[in-house]
Amino acid sequence: MERFPLLKKMHTDLEIDLLLEAIYRLSGFDFRQYNRSSISRRIYSRMGMSNIPTISRVLEKVIHEDGFLEQLLNDFSINVTEMFRNPSFFKAFREEVVPFLRDYPEIRIWHAGCSTGEEVYSMAILLQEEGLMDKAVIYATDMNEQVLEKAKKGVFPINKMQAYTKNYMLAGGIHAFSEYYKTDYQYAYFHPALLKNIIFAQHNLVTDQSFNEFHVIMCRNVLIYFSPELQNQVHHLFSESISDNGFLCLGDKETLRFEGVISKYKEIVGNEKIYQKIK
Repeated sequence: MERFPLLKKMHTDLEIDLLLEAIYRLSGFDFRQYNRSSISRRIYSRMGMSNIPTISRVLEKVIHEDGFLEQLLNDFSINVTEMFRNPSFFKAFREEVVPFLRDYPEIRIWHAGCSTGEEVYSMAILLQEEGLMDKAVIYATDMNEQVLEKAKKGVFPINKMQAYTKNYMLAGGIHAFSEYYKTDYQYAYFHPALLKNIIFAQHNLVTDQSFNEFHVIMCRNVLIYFSPELQNQVHHLFSESISDNGFLCLGDKETLRFEGVISKYKEIVGNEKIYQKIK
């Protein structure tokens, strides 16, 4: 009796393998080594919303139905973020990393997996308050073009501003947070001046290569959706992309404990997952 549930699971795994292979061949986006439970939840969510009975039917629609592949790619993109998320991280960054950055003639920061841009604007505000924004360039990348378009606009629901204001204050903000945006009855519009040194671009951590040398790489709560093998691959990409004495900032559930990677860094603020690359 036990072999039948096992056989069903094998069939499901095979269907997902074939679906992810088709997505990779058709789009170039490689989800084959993403955390399988996370990907499965998104597949079943799309099946429920679109009344699709089987994963094989999802595969058929990916191959033959115009627009469905793009829809599924958007489902797979993880876009959970907020301004000054985990305020203690930004406070630690202000106190422990900014003093190093002051000595640099220019500062290049890469926000990898920037989603809709809340953390990018948070960093721009922090750098402006510390007098560093004029010599900084923030590269904000994501695999999802739709969320990048939202990020470029700097427009966020006004009902989130109260929580964002609290985060900002806990992160060591030194002004009234409302100085950075204007509002109408529905949205907050962040000042265009914050955008002047931000470059938004599409980049896929799984398939694309390094494109510059950076003094800071921010990739917080992205790698938790990758398999250990893929996390290791991305960490090597980051290691190649960070300048000597540069900084890597991860999410609170992420780790540097990968062979050939951990020895390249020292902890700056361990509980906030801020590391500095060793020469």
